[in-house]
This record gives sequence, C-alpha cells and structure tokens, in this order.
Amino acid sequence: MTTEVGPLAQDTETRTGSYGTSITTVEPGGAEFIPLAERHGKPLNLFWTWTSPNFEFATVFVGVIPIIFFQETFAQAALAILVGTALGSLAHAVLSARGPKYGVPQMMLSRIAFGRLGNILPAGINSLVAGVGWFAVNSVSGALALSALTKWSDLLCLALISVVQIVVACFGHNLVHTFEKFAFPVLALIFIAVSVILLSKTHTAIKPSFFGTGSGGIGGFLISLGATFGYAAGWNPYASDYTRYFKPDADRRAIGAFAGLGVFLSCLVLELGGAAAVTANPGANWFGNPTATYVGGVTSWLGDLALLAIALGAISANVLNVYSGALSFTTLGIKIPVTARRALVAAVFGVAGFFLAWSGLSDAGAKYNNFLLVIAYWIGPWLGVFFTDQWLRRGQDVSSLITSRGHNPWIGPLAMALGMAVSIPLFSNQSDYVGVLAKHHPALGDLTFEVGFVIAVLVYAVGFRVLGLKSKDAVA
Repeated sequence: MTTEVGPLAQDTETRTGSYGTSITTVEPGGAEFIPLAERHGKPLNLFWTWTSPNFEFATVFVGVIPIIFFQETFAQAALAILVGTALGSLAHAVLSARGPKYGVPQMMLSRIAFGRLGNILPAGINSLVAGVGWFAVNSVSGALALSALTKWSDLLCLALISVVQIVVACFGHNLVHTFEKFAFPVLALIFIAVSVILLSKTHTAIKPSFFGTGSGGIGGFLISLGATFGYAAGWNPYASDYTRYFKPDADRRAIGAFAGLGVFLSCLVLELGGAAAVTANPGANWFGNPTATYVGGVTSWLGDLALLAIALGAISANVLNVYSGALSFTTLGIKIPVTARRALVAAVFGVAGFFLAWSGLSDAGAKYNNFLLVIAYWIGPWLGVFFTDQWLRRGQDVSSLITSRGHNPWIGPLAMALGMAVSIPLFSNQSDYVGVLAKHHPALGDLTFEVGFVIAVLVYAVGFRVLGLKSKDAVA
C-alpha cells in the first residue's frame, strides 16, 4: 500500500514498477491504481483502439445472423443493427469517460455498486467470457480465414493466430494500443471496400415494409436486436481498461465520443456488409467456411485481401479480450505474488481459449449466435446495476468504495442475479435453450437482456433507498 495522493483515497493500492510509454516492456502489476507519473495518451487513440477490434469477421457475422437464422429482410436486419449497436456504443462511451478520474480497470469501478465480494459475480463472468470465450470465438474466424487463404490446416492456422494474440496481450497496455493503431488503416481500407461493394448488390433485397415481409417477424427482429446489442455491449466491461492511463484532467467528452464512435461506426459498417453479403447471394452456404463465403461476393484479389484482414482483425480483437480478461481476473482479490501477474493470467487464459476454439472449429455459426445472446444476458443486468448506482451517487466522492474491504452491499449482486434468474428462464430464445414464455409465445423473440436490465434497475433502486446506501457508504 502507498500514500500517493491522487483521484483515489490515500490508502489505494498503486501499481508499482516503471512502465512509461515503452511498447517492449511487459506491463507490470494487475488492476491497481495507475500512478499519476505514468499517465499518458490522447483521447483520439481510442478511436482506432475501438475500431480495429471490430474490423473482423465476427462483426460481419452479426449482420449475417438476422437473415440466415431469422429470415429477415435487409431492411429489418439494418434496423436491428442500427438500434442494438447504438445502445451498446452509447453505454461504452459513458463507461469509458470515467476511467481517467479513478485510474483503475472497469471491473474495479464495478466494486462501487457491487462491493469487493459481490463484484466477484460480474468480474468472474467477464474474466471467463473475455479471456476464454471471446478469445475462442474470434480465433475460430481468424483461423478459418487464414486456412481459406493459405490452404493450411485449420488447426495450424489456429495455433499461429493464438500465439500472436497471447504475446501482444502479455506485453500489455502500450503494445495493445500501438498494435490497434497500425492495424487500423489496413483493416479499414479493406473492410470498407468489401462492405461498399456488397452493399451495392442489395437493391433487390430491400423492401419498403420493415415488418411483414420477412418470415422472422417481430420475434426474429428482437432476437437480432439482442445479438447486435450483445456484440457492441460485449466491450462495455472493458471500457476504462483503456482509458485509465489518461491524465485525470483529460477531456471526458472527447474520451466518450472517440470510444463510442469507434465501436459504433465499425460495427455498423461491417454488420450491414454482412447482411448485404447474404442478400446479394441468397444461395450461398454459410455453414461450412463462412469466411470464404463472405469474400465470394467480391473479386478474387480483394477476396484474398479480405481473408488476410479477417485474420488480422481476429488478432486485433483478441489482444483486447485476453488483456481485459486477465485484468478482470486480477480484480477478484486472488493474490498472485509475481510482478507481471496480469501477463501470467493472460497467458493462461490464452491457452485455455485456444483449446476451446479448437473444439469450436465446426458448427461455428449457430454457436456464435448463442454466444452473443448469452453475452447480452449478463451484461444487461450488470449495466442496470452499474448505471443506476452511478445515477444515485451522482455528485458524491465514491473513490474509497473501490478498494474498501468493508464495502460489501448485497443489493448489487442480488439485483444482477435476480435480473438474470428471472429473465433467462422466461425469455431466453436460442437453439440451446428456449425460455418458458418464449416457448409459448415465440412472437416475443428474445427479450432477455431488456427484461434483465429493467429488473436489475428496479431492484437496485429500491434496495439502495431502503438500505440508505447513499448516506452510509458514500464517504469522502
């Protein structure tokens, strides 16, 4: 423990070791407060940090899902993509803006509402979903693309991509930002070119009516909305991980704008391109090697570049997933007595993600749709608690609640758990599990994340008032 005076209380655990702006030094520590002398970076950096990871095939396939799985028209799919992505990106902007003031990762800030012990629920889920789950999902698409380009075996391509991802993530914050910066122009140029070409071929699929032309109906639209929100919001639990190194007086509006726009624009362009790819070639097979099917709609030379970009995009996404997954794990309070504990956890998660990806090289499409919905299932209630707490504590100094061992309000984890416990069994609608209400009323689609969010907000707001948390726990 140290006595450095900063935005947090004087007894806050501060990250030790010299790091600076070096990209060849392994970032020391874990989820500790970033000392003021180590703060650096500009808000503009966030634009490519959050754009590059979405320039990948996993984003494209989010746009494929509404039409392939739910038989929507291009117009229906486009509306679901626009609304779901906007909601997830707006949340990301708000969360990112809070990082510089407190200098800690997103899952440390989550302790304000959940407490030190209760935060094990969201942080534990995020560490597994990010460090292992998302790693596996993106590695599969990258490996399939590299295999289609080089004709090498899927397993060899998976191994090559996994090694690069783990190495970059282990080096940490500075190399991650730099990698995304240099990947950005390459990925943007190729993916935007492919998306524009595919969008130009969708005129026969666009119909004037949004509802009633596609057989998926409103139910399919709502499931698609949940999937698109789940994809964009999947970055939300990482938000301040990449803003905590900024100086405390950095422009919060610029931080939120660049982070939110990076997610929104990249997701919107690629998901619309994915929907366009299906409508432009309705007879294509998306269940074999979907990356090869995607590039089949453009000329061969551009298709080869797109396959290369898909592999690079998978790496761009996964260095963030492994890095943030490791950070989330270090917030659980498990003591790892090594200086580079975050790097060690990142390596372990990367290896676990590789084996999970290996098992998912087949039937990737259906598994991916279910995974996106599951992401939304837990992030919806978590956001409900987090944002409600932030609103109720507005204007207060909550810095001491982040590291206080005595701050363990049970209402935060209870509200999140109830949101999940009620919404999932009743409203879940996916191939692995269909909830009770969704089974009897399929027109409802999948309302899990919406219902979970509302329940968490109501339970937490009532509990907050009843327990008097505002006066009891908000200490200066």
